[in-house]
Parts: sequence; structure tokens; C-alpha cells
Amino acid sequence: MTPMRPARPEFRNINAFKDLTTYRLPAAGWVSILHRVSGGLMFLLLPLVVWMMDASLSSELSYAGFTSAFDAGIGFVPGWFLKLVTLALIWAYLHHFCAGVRHLYMDATHKVDKAFGRSSAIATLTISLALTVLLGTKLFGLY
Repeated sequence: MTPMRPARPEFRNINAFKDLTTYRLPAAGWVSILHRVSGGLMFLLLPLVVWMMDASLSSELSYAGFTSAFDAGIGFVPGWFLKLVTLALIWAYLHHFCAGVRHLYMDATHKVDKAFGRSSAIATLTISLALTVLLGTKLFGLY
């Protein structure tokens, strides 16, 4: 008599309305999605980066105007909002950089197993968020 095999799991398409609220994406999936989001955010904020670079390097007068924009704002945009946008840009750069280093390391060493993918994704998220908090406290004048 042959032993009964356990039933094989059934994989179905995810229903966007029912399943997405309960679906648990692994850490590597979050890093992958956030890597794309951070790249898109950096691309969209490229005009701001060019303005910040130009205003900070042109002259002492333009640098003074640049730094005062974070306090007084520009036109109808308040200074705190500029700081939040700059913080988002800082996060985007740091996350994109850390995730890129992770991918380069995985490509160079052929570390593609599930355990390393999970641990390196958690390290990527932790490092990028910790550096963002550190630079954000400097941006908002906490030290």
C-alpha cells in the first residue's frame, strides 16, 4: 500500500480588492519596490536638486538665499515643506544607494539564497532609514 501524498498547494492570482490587504510581502520585495520608488522620486525631484546645487554654489549671496529658503520658504511654499521634500530626497538617495550596493554585492558573490536575501534586505532597510533619521535631525536643526 502506498502512502498518501499531502495535497499540493494551489497558487492563484491575487485579487487586488480581497488579498492585497492581507498579503505579506517579504523584506526583499519591499526593498525591490522601494528601490524603484526611490529612483522615480530622485528623477522627479531632479529640477530641485539642480536648483539646490546652483543656489548653494553660485555665490555667497545665493547661498544665503538658499539657506533662508528652508526657514522662510519660497513664495507660497513654506520652509517646513521644503525641508520635508528635501528629507524625502535624502531618503530616496540613501535607500537607492544602499539597495544598489546590495544588488551589486549579490551579483558579484552569487548570493541568491532566500536567507541572505532576507537578511540583506533588512540590513538595507535599517541602514537607509537610520542614515535618513541622522541626516534628517541635522536638516531640522536638532543638532
